[in-house]
Order: sequence, then structure tokens, then C-alpha cells
Amino acid sequence: MKTILRFKWGVAAALLVLAVLLFITAPPLADLVEEKGSVQLDENYSSSQASAILDAAGENEQTISVVVEFDDALTGNEEAVQSLIDNIEARSFDAPVEVLSLFESDEIRDQVVSEDESVALIPITIDGTNDDVIAIGDELTDLTIDNGNVYVTGEALLNHDVDVTSQEGLAKTELITVILIFVLLLVVFRAVVTPLVPLLSVGITYVISQSIVSFLADWFDFPISNYTQIFLVAVLFGIGTDYCILLLSRYKEELAAGHDTQTAILNTYRTAGKTLFFSGLAVFIGFAAIGFADFTIYQSAVGVAVGIAVLLLVLYTFVPFLMAVLKQKLFWPSKKVGSHADNKLWGWLGKLSIFRPVVSLIIVAVITIPFIFIYNDEISFNNVDEISADADSVKGLRVIETGFGIGNALPVQVVLNSDEDIVTPEILANIEALSRFIAGMDEVDKVIGITRPAGEELEDLYVDHQLAQLGDGLEEAVDGTEELEDGLTQVSDQLRQISEQVSGSTGGQSNGSLSEAAAGLDQINEQIGGISEQLQQTQDVQTAAAQLAGIQEGLTQVSTGLSNGAAELEGASAQVGELSGGLVQLADAVDDISDGVSELRNGLEDSVSFANEVAAADYVRGTGVYIPDELLSNEEFEDVIDMYTFSDRQGLTLDVNLKADPYSIEGIEATREVKEAVSQFVQGTPLETMQIEFAGVSSINSDLEEISSADFTRTVTIIMVGLFITLMILLRSWTQPIVIIAGLLLAYYTSLGIAELVFVHIMGYAGLSWAVPFFGFVMLVALGVDYSIFLFDRYQEEKKLGVREGLMKSMVKMGSVIITAAIILSGTFGAMMPSGVLSLMQIGTVVVSGLMLFGLVILPLFIPAVISLGEAKEKK
Repeated sequence: MKTILRFKWGVAAALLVLAVLLFITAPPLADLVEEKGSVQLDENYSSSQASAILDAAGENEQTISVVVEFDDALTGNEEAVQSLIDNIEARSFDAPVEVLSLFESDEIRDQVVSEDESVALIPITIDGTNDDVIAIGDELTDLTIDNGNVYVTGEALLNHDVDVTSQEGLAKTELITVILIFVLLLVVFRAVVTPLVPLLSVGITYVISQSIVSFLADWFDFPISNYTQIFLVAVLFGIGTDYCILLLSRYKEELAAGHDTQTAILNTYRTAGKTLFFSGLAVFIGFAAIGFADFTIYQSAVGVAVGIAVLLLVLYTFVPFLMAVLKQKLFWPSKKVGSHADNKLWGWLGKLSIFRPVVSLIIVAVITIPFIFIYNDEISFNNVDEISADADSVKGLRVIETGFGIGNALPVQVVLNSDEDIVTPEILANIEALSRFIAGMDEVDKVIGITRPAGEELEDLYVDHQLAQLGDGLEEAVDGTEELEDGLTQVSDQLRQISEQVSGSTGGQSNGSLSEAAAGLDQINEQIGGISEQLQQTQDVQTAAAQLAGIQEGLTQVSTGLSNGAAELEGASAQVGELSGGLVQLADAVDDISDGVSELRNGLEDSVSFANEVAAADYVRGTGVYIPDELLSNEEFEDVIDMYTFSDRQGLTLDVNLKADPYSIEGIEATREVKEAVSQFVQGTPLETMQIEFAGVSSINSDLEEISSADFTRTVTIIMVGLFITLMILLRSWTQPIVIIAGLLLAYYTSLGIAELVFVHIMGYAGLSWAVPFFGFVMLVALGVDYSIFLFDRYQEEKKLGVREGLMKSMVKMGSVIITAAIILSGTFGAMMPSGVLSLMQIGTVVVSGLMLFGLVILPLFIPAVISLGEAKEKK
């Protein structure tokens, strides 16, 4: 410290130059946050794997929706909607777009128009960057319709609105924080100059640390998020001011004791400076431990550790400079420099907790336990709550939710990826069986995919339906045989008549062949009747088809015989010759009947062929589905294939529409059940060898819940161990750190109960934001431990008086500093309340209530009472 004081002007100048240079050259942290600060899950999670598969396949286009809400219905407004579509298609965008028209087909219309026709969607696929999507979304906000409202929404637009809301909230928080700190310091020190010391010191710290974090994020992908900046502001201004109060209060005491400026500074940093160092180290460890988290959003708070390191540097260099230069003018216009008076509140609380510890613990229990019982760990993953309900993207989402159900608007996407062509009869049959299985789950509304493009199963693909159609064909075949019988009977009767006429005209000659033909027709007719009876009784299609081949051959012979007979009669007498024309007509009729037999035979042979194909398809038994080869070459089905496959048909997607809100806990649970069901179903099927992943909002939130829970447990353990070791080294005790950490945990869970009471039970939100428990713990525990260090570091100086007496004196001496510090730090986090960002408001509530509870109840009542009881037990 003597060296710093000797070169104080050079040190201060270097620090200021560094701050200016970094401020000028550093990339804007806000821009980096929007570019790199979105929710990023570990690459091993399913939603990340699904995204990677689709990106690799070039299926990384983003979709936004123009949402049209009609005053009445779509009917009657078709021209207006078409005008909107034409308007969009006529515009020139910076990225390629594809507009899906609801008028292209009935299938598309069913998907993008609500059942009551009150809402219609115009999906727009954008092949571009996130910035392109946001720019296009902004440009389309001028769309209007006469008989309704038009909104533009999409995941990218919602995330952008979250970023914008966070930045606006940050600006409010910064202004409120600076004003609040200045006013509080005016009240505490009753001086105009004194508040400028922490504001200048923390201001320099904030500029340097934010610039360093920006460079680290830009060069090395250092983790950042919307929380990074606002936590830097709240923590640095909060504890930076607290540390300055600690230093200035001790400096004031040293001056009041009659020491010269340099001696007062040296004594201040030898005592309060040591406390400051260990406090800063504890906070640094708390935030640095976040670096061990896997989740980048959690890791983004590690930037605060950078700020703490810079803060300690500034407090050990710039603040001594101001002390040395301003001297007693630091407290201007106060003319009398004196130490803080003993804190009467903490004096009274100390007497209660130290000398009546049981009563003190009862009071603590009465205050804290009700809130702990209220807390049900109700968590929400709905980031839409972070945005004002007046935002265009939120309004559009709410309209979709009303018209279609939010589950249909944001489906779970099942992504199947293979190394081979996935569009084969066997694979598609299993895909349909999987779709049917998922659609049958209670949590699922419907499944949309390659085998059910309209969200409903196609009956023509199912064997039971196909067999029913085959049965209908057999009935038609039976009817056909009956028609053949009638036709042959008529031909036979006519042939006998001609035979009799020929016999009468020729004296019984030349009619033998005709009689034989008639007899042959009778025989054939009997055979057809037998086939008809056989089909009805046995449905032996294959035998019937073989028999029809023989019948057709007999008919051909009959027809030939009739033609020959007609030729013979032409040379006979005129009367007989006229009958030859009748024979020709009968021959033609026999030919027609033969053609009918041929068609019937071909139909039966096709049925046999189809039945054999179904029987040969092993997959039918397990799926109940048969995919004819001709379906795959159907032109309309080709369009469906292109819509739901990717990577040259080596992958495909299924959209699973949930009944529950995908953002809700119910939606997350439903997604988890879908994942488990799919995993079980594909066992033993050709789908088992494929990579199956899950995309969509609820899938991301499902993975988010898993990683956040795992990270919370691991990171909290690391923080607790790090703080315990730090406190044990500082306090040279292992019992006191345990009591302090227990007190911090008590304050933490009580504050969670308070926050849940306010936001869930009173304000009606689904739960606390998923990030609140983690960041609330880190902030409260890492910062609250400061006050314990303030108290117990002073206790190290006073413990020569005895445990109770030393604690009592430490409490009355440090009470004002700790209460002031708690109020200031609570104020900086309370400044998050007007931000308009729900998670920040909830985190602020947890930290403010926790810090005030710790500073006014836990630290003065719980911790001394437990230590006092421990001492009494040791004496016994």
C-alpha cells in the first residue's frame, strides 16, 4: 500500500487511461449478447442433436408466421388474405423467402386455418441469419386487413423481443441504481463528496470489466447472456458500494482517532482492507464456481467474477488515491470527522440472541418457517412471460393459441436420421405404426407426418381396410359370375332356337355342331356357377382364376365353332342362310363374355398377387400396414415425401402436437413421455438402428430442465465447498462457517417462498422462472456471506473479550455498516423491479428479501444464538 500511495498519481492515471481505451475499443456487449447469448444446450442433449442433424441437412431455415385474426371468419375474406400473400411475395428481402399459401391445397388449408375459421396463418420460411429473420419480421409489421388484425410472430422474433426488453430493463436499472446509491450515501455520510467515491470507483470497474468480458466473448466465446450485464451492474454497484462504505467508515474512524492521512489509510487497509479482500475472495469464488456449470446461461454469470477481480484492483488502487488526495475533504461539507455510533438495533438484537438464544431461535422460526412451507418448487420455462403482453410477437402467439391450441402451434418434432434411403415400404409402415402409437397417447392431440400429412391416418394404408376392399372385390366377382351365367344362358337359348330352325329347314341335318356348341355353353355355364359358389363358400381366389382360364379357352372354341357354323350356313338355302347372321352375333356375344371372363380372371389374379405381396411383406404382421410400391411413385405422394424428408430421403420428421402448452410443466412432462414411448416402441423394429432426436420448444425445455437441475446440484456443491474453505481459513474455525452457511440457506429458502407467494399465488404466474432458483442462490449466498465476514472478521479483533462479549461488541460496531450495506445491495437488486423482465423481477425479489432477512434476522438473531448455545454446551 505504501508503494501505491507513493505512485498514486501514476497508478490512477494508468487506470483511467485503461478504462478509456477499453471503452473505445471493446465491441458492444449488448450486440454480442443478441448474437451469442441465446439458450445453448450441451451438444449431447437431444434437442441439440436434432438441430445439428437438420443444420447438416440444410434444413436450417427459420419460419415466422403472419397471423390473421378475422372479425368474423375466413369465408368472405379470401380475396383480402390473397392480397396479403401477394403483398408479401412482391416484396424484396435480403434473404430468400418462401410463402406457403393456404389456397394451394385442402391439406394445407386444414393445417393453417382454425376449425372455426377465425384465425389463418401464412407461414414464411426464411433461408437466412437470425438478423435476416428479425429484419423481415420488422418489415412485415405494416401488414393490415380490413376485417381483422394481423400479427407477425415466430421463435426468433420472440427471442429478439426478450433481448430488447432486457436491454431496456438494463438501462432503467442502471439509472435507478446510480440515483439510489447516491441518495443512500448522502444519508449515510451526510456529505456530498463521499458518494462520488464509490460511484467513480464502481463506474471505472464496470467499464473495464464489461469491456474485458466483451473481448473474451468476441475472441474466445466466453459465456454471456441477457443476465451478464444486469448482474454486473447490480453486483458491482452493490458490493462495490458496500466495500467502499466499509473502507470509508474505517478510514473515518482512523481520522477520528487523530492519525494522519497516510497512517489512517494504512491502518484502514490493514484492518478493513483485509476484510474486504476475504469478502471479495468469497464472492469471487462463488461466481467463479459457476464456470464449472455445463449450461452456458448459468456460465454467463461467471462474468461477474471478472468484475469482482477488477473491483478489488480498483479498490486497492483508485480509492487510496482519492483518500490521499482529498483527505478530510472526502467527507465535505461535514466539518467534524467522527466514527459511527454504536448501532442500537443490533445492540438490542445482540442481547436477545446472545443471552436468550432459545427465544431468538423461536422468533427466527416464526418468521421463516411459514414461507418455507409455502414454497413448492413451482418452476416455469415459459420465456414468453419475459416479454410484455403488448409485444406484437406475443399477441400473435396468443391468437394462435386461441385458434389452434398452443400445442398445435409449437409441436414436438421427432427427427429420424439414417445412412440409407428411408422411403421404403417397410420403413414407412413402421413410421405409420409409430405415428399411430404416439397419436394414441393421452397427452397427444395428433401426429402429422409422411404417412398422415393431414394429421389423420390414411385408411388405404391399413391391411384391414385393404382386406375389406379385397372382400368387396370378391363380392363383385361373384356378381360378375352371375352376370356371365345369365349371358351364357341367353346365348345358349338363342343358339338352340337357331339349331332347331336349321334342323327344320334341312330335315334334321347340319345342326349337330350347333347342338354341341349349345351343350358346351351349358357345361361352361355350370362351371361358372360352380366357381361362383366356390368363391362365396371358400373365397379360393387362386383356384377360381385358374378355372376361369380353362373356361375362357372353352369360350374361344365355342366362338370359333359358331363362326365356322355361320360360314357353312351362308352357302345353304336362303332361309337357312339368313340364320348365319344370328350365329355371327352370338359369336360376338360369346367373345364379349370371354372378355368379361378375362377381366374377371385378371381381377382375381391381381387379388391373388396383392394377397401374396401382403403375405410376403414381413413388416405387415408387426404394423398392420402395407405400403404398395405404386404408392411411392404416385405424383401427389412424391410431394408429401419431399415435404417431410431430407438428406436425399435419408431422414424424415414427424410433428407431434401436444394437448398441453409446450411451455408448461405439463407440456415438458408430456414431451418426456413421448420420448420414452418412442424409445420403447422402436425396439426390435427397423427404426431401432436410426438416430432419433427431438426438436421443438417443449423438447428444448425438457432438456433445459434436466441440465439446469444437474447443474444446480453440482455448482451449488462447488460454491458451498469453496465458501466453507474460505470462511474456515479466515475465521480459523470449522463450526462458525457451518453456522453461517446454514443461516444463508435458511434465508435462501425463505426468500424463495416469499417470491413464490408473490408471483405464483398472488400474481398468478405458472411458477418462478427456471433460472431464478440458481441465480437467486448464487447472488444471495455469494453476496450474503460478505456480511458474515464483516461481522466475524471484526469478531476476530474483539474475541479476546470472550465469546459473548466479543460478539456483542462486534455487533454494535458493525451493525450500521452491515445494515447500510444490505440496504444498498438490496437497492441495486431492487432496481431490477422496473425492468419489465419477469425473471429479473423474480431474482430481484429473492435477493432483496433474502438480504434483508439475512441482515436483519438471520445474522443478528440466528447465527449468534447458535454460537451462544454452542458455547454454553461446551462449558457444561
